Amino acid sequence: MLASLIGFLGDFDLAEEAAQEAFVIAAQRWPVDGTPSNPYAWLVSTARNRAIDRIRRERTLAAKTKLLERPEAVEDEMDETIFRDERLELIFTCCHPALSTEAQVALTLRALGGLTTDEIAHAFLVPEATMAQRLVRAKRRIKAAGIPFRIPPAHLLPERLAAVLAVVYLIFNEGYTGRGDLAAEAIRLGMALAELMPDEPEVAGLLALMLLQDSRRDARFRDGEIVLLADQDRSLWDRRRIEAGRAALDRALALRGRGPYVLQAAIAALHAEDELDWAQIAALTGELARLTGSPVVELNRAVAVAEAEGLDAGLAALDALDGLDGYHYFHAARADVLRRLGRSAEARAAYERALELVRADPERRFLARRLAAL
Repeated sequence: MLASLIGFLGDFDLAEEAAQEAFVIAAQRWPVDGTPSNPYAWLVSTARNRAIDRIRRERTLAAKTKLLERPEAVEDEMDETIFRDERLELIFTCCHPALSTEAQVALTLRALGGLTTDEIAHAFLVPEATMAQRLVRAKRRIKAAGIPFRIPPAHLLPERLAAVLAVVYLIFNEGYTGRGDLAAEAIRLGMALAELMPDEPEVAGLLALMLLQDSRRDARFRDGEIVLLADQDRSLWDRRRIEAGRAALDRALALRGRGPYVLQAAIAALHAEDELDWAQIAALTGELARLTGSPVVELNRAVAVAEAEGLDAGLAALDALDGLDGYHYFHAARADVLRRLGRSAEARAAYERALELVRADPERRFLARRLAAL
């Protein structure tokens, strides 16, 4: 709905305000009048009318003449094909090169993923106030520069690709930790991108990665509690998702893909094997770390090293990391290695630090159980 409104109005803030007004009206009217046959079309039409009323009230009618001449939404004309295209267009609008990469990703998470400013700030490991300022600046830049709401021509697609893929994967990650609707939306967008850019190996790699990770969704929780990979019931894994992910990975490799998403997909495919080859996982994660320079990837490599080369080697790799003190997975990983080494006091301190930082309730309960067991 927001994608449709931004495309129609060309203004992020006006679109968000109009959407909110439409939902308020729906909350008042639908319990009395009943739900309309096409709720999406009703909401979009109502929001558009509200936005146009606001434009008139602000006496900017002359500047918005073309906008007011556009036809209003008709329920019969609202179909899923239009909606899908608009969401893809919104990503490319947000990922215009006039914006910094971080601003591109953050704005799309806000506009398309529906994440709060606080959630986005957590994903970027920055304060909420910093992220709020970044979002405001990005919206102003799009408006001031007159950035068009459309999928760019084919020759311009590659320059937008890195930010678009980052957006889709961050949306998926937010969904993977609990919001299943976001994970499903990210996979749908990944499939749409694969159709739009069939010869880009990183697009196929990202789609493979999401499918392989999502295949374990039903096994990751039991009675609302987290189940680690080694303890998961593999009969609950979605084999069709795994095969689709492997097929997408094969396509990426056939296109000579060696980028970060292809590497991550290859690592995810190894995790789907009956016997885990930790040495190979550590080697691929090391290559990914060299390619990306990401401290989070270095953390994953350290965990793999602990399994492949021993706990002491893994702890040494963890302790060599910088810049992750505010990241709860770092402290949780370190606590687990210390626990297995029998260094209970240090493990307890690491678990307590992780608990200070963790946000998701299932992860909090898991860490609390580990701490209590010490």
